[in-house]
Amino acid sequence: MKIKNRLTILSSVTFGVVFIIAALIIYVAFYRSSEKRIYDNMQKNCLLSAIYYLEKDELPISEHKQIKEQYNENIKDVAVGVYNEKNEVQYGSNLSLQAITPAVLEKARKNKKVMFESENHFYFGVFYRDNQGDFVVFIEANDYEFKTQNRQLMIIMAVVLFAGLLVIYLLSLFLSKIAYKPIDDIIKQVNEIEASSLDQQIVNLNTNDEIQNLIESYNNLFQRLSNTFKTQKNFINYISHEFKTPLASISGHLEVFAQKERTPQEYQETTTKVLNNVYEIEEILNTLMIVSGLKSEMLQKESFRVDELIWNCSDKITNINKFSAARLRIELEIQEESNLTVKGNESEISIAVYNIIENAIKYSDEPVVISLLLIENQVQIKVKDFGRGIKENDLQHIRETFYRGSNVGKVQGSGIGLSLASILFAKNNINFQITSKENEGTEVIITFAKL
Repeated sequence: MKIKNRLTILSSVTFGVVFIIAALIIYVAFYRSSEKRIYDNMQKNCLLSAIYYLEKDELPISEHKQIKEQYNENIKDVAVGVYNEKNEVQYGSNLSLQAITPAVLEKARKNKKVMFESENHFYFGVFYRDNQGDFVVFIEANDYEFKTQNRQLMIIMAVVLFAGLLVIYLLSLFLSKIAYKPIDDIIKQVNEIEASSLDQQIVNLNTNDEIQNLIESYNNLFQRLSNTFKTQKNFINYISHEFKTPLASISGHLEVFAQKERTPQEYQETTTKVLNNVYEIEEILNTLMIVSGLKSEMLQKESFRVDELIWNCSDKITNINKFSAARLRIELEIQEESNLTVKGNESEISIAVYNIIENAIKYSDEPVVISLLLIENQVQIKVKDFGRGIKENDLQHIRETFYRGSNVGKVQGSGIGLSLASILFAKNNINFQITSKENEGTEVIITFAKL
């Protein structure tokens, strides 16, 4: 059953239960109020009848005449019986023998009054002392009108109940369609999203309620899924690209080597080349394992000089990547040697700093400035280039694995350098900030924790 149908039925049932309870309360209150009103009226008529029959010999004729007029006016639809001490009707008419029993008369004498309903009639009796003796005056009234009113009230409430349930059902059905229309729209949009279009956003309805939160949650989920699929695709492309070169080199060396007999020197040269390619593949795998978190190493903090780390990275870049040393300008602004010592995993930090410098020099034709500073007793490495920079939209994604900016052009890269650096800096409790403007350059600030 759909939620909106379930809500419609639930609201209708709730209204029905509430109305039935309210109707029962109203009916009981009306019944008791009407019954009390009847008995109060009968009590007045009892006293009027007692005065009329028993006080005739004591009242003036004119006053008794007024009592008689009131009596005749009020005692139209009732029967009156005045019982003496012998339980005999001395005045009025003999009422139902089944209702007015000696026990009932005795109860009236004892309690001064008695009231009850029996055989479609109401009965009310009062004990009255007179100079002629002790009497019990009873009045009998038909309850037909009382029951008719109650029956009509029940019919009215039943009709109102069924009519109200129908109106509530139709109104709830109408309102549920309006309330659940945004959800139906979301379902329709979600069904139209395919694996190739996971970055498609669900239209924001701006309802400022739970629906709004649901839409935002869906959009965040789809964005994460889209990023995951893109990462997987980039991962496959990266593996294919990075492994292709060393594997092709290994197979090429072995194919050439297998064509004829070789000298021991040639054996050694070929083995060295193949091993270098194997080491390159191993380094690629280690890098991927660090990025993916599959390779968890205990962080071993050690003290080392940060200036030596910078010079080592500079030498590695100029020797391995064949960049000119003139492309790097290193400025050491820390005078005290004691301030050059930092703590952390030197190997991991070296990899991270190397990737930062390599990125800077790849995307800039101007010299890259590497500054070593001491700011508030914290060692900072500032790497600044004056190249193409990073677009503002790309800047928030630049640390994501395999993500490459939209303006990298034909510069070779895998999109893993900044991601790897971010992970390694975080492991070593090093603050890592990137600021950039397109066509103006990029600045990276690496701040070491205080010793």
